[in-house]
Amino acid sequence: MGFFPIDFKKIFIICLLVTIPMIAINIQRNEGELSFFLKPFFITASFIQSSVSNYSDSVQKTTSLYLNLIDIKKNNREMQTKMSALEAELLILKSLEQENTRLTELLEFKKTSQHKLLGARVIGHDLLGQHTTLFIDKGSKDGIQPGQAVITPRGVIGSVLNTEEDFSQVLTLTDTYSAIDAVVERSQARGIVEGASPSLCKLKYLQRTDDVLAGDLIVTTGLDGIFPKGFPIGKVTKVEKKDYGISQEVQIQPLVSTFDSEAVFIVLKTNDIQAVEAKMKELSLKD
Repeated sequence: MGFFPIDFKKIFIICLLVTIPMIAINIQRNEGELSFFLKPFFITASFIQSSVSNYSDSVQKTTSLYLNLIDIKKNNREMQTKMSALEAELLILKSLEQENTRLTELLEFKKTSQHKLLGARVIGHDLLGQHTTLFIDKGSKDGIQPGQAVITPRGVIGSVLNTEEDFSQVLTLTDTYSAIDAVVERSQARGIVEGASPSLCKLKYLQRTDDVLAGDLIVTTGLDGIFPKGFPIGKVTKVEKKDYGISQEVQIQPLVSTFDSEAVFIVLKTNDIQAVEAKMKELSLKD
């Protein structure tokens, strides 16, 4: 079997004959007109250039957005830092305002009080010992003695338990060993306020027929010569009358939280002359 003979010379001549007219036509084209056989290359090059340009723009936009996000995060951190500083300053200002209000209240209370008072600052609490007590920065050298009343403008705190030269221990009204002569302000029903828990008291020795209701204000009688007469102790939160017995159980919520108190007054001397006279009369009647 033989192969067809390939005459490369003839093929070259044919290609030349086809190409020469095309070149002639291309030479005769108008200025600025692209030859038809270059158009595919031009279109391809244009497409590639456009794609590269679009990709470059996209990269630039993405980079710009990323840099903007970095700046925004940085600004946010700076703003948060400034806000935190401003919040801290605001808390300090509020604390100073509250301190100023509290000091003004204390000074006004001492100024208008009819009793001889000594101001003191609470320096500690003792909840683990035998008694529920707090410590104040005034002692025997300041004229403080055991048994003296300790109060705030809002209500009773307790009484002095022990004294040292520079500080004193105060037995709070919620301690089970505390006892304060008290009366129901509305009905004048009389009893003794004793501690029941770290945050509650009870009014004892009331008669079953005594008029006392939840919400009643309990105040001091002043008959003990220790606490000022009519000074607030707390409010009745619960009254229970059992089926048997001649008394009733009354629960009291103190008006002042001993744990939150920062400054107190010690009653060095009470001027309740009428209360003292009433107490002396009561003792004479018992004799």
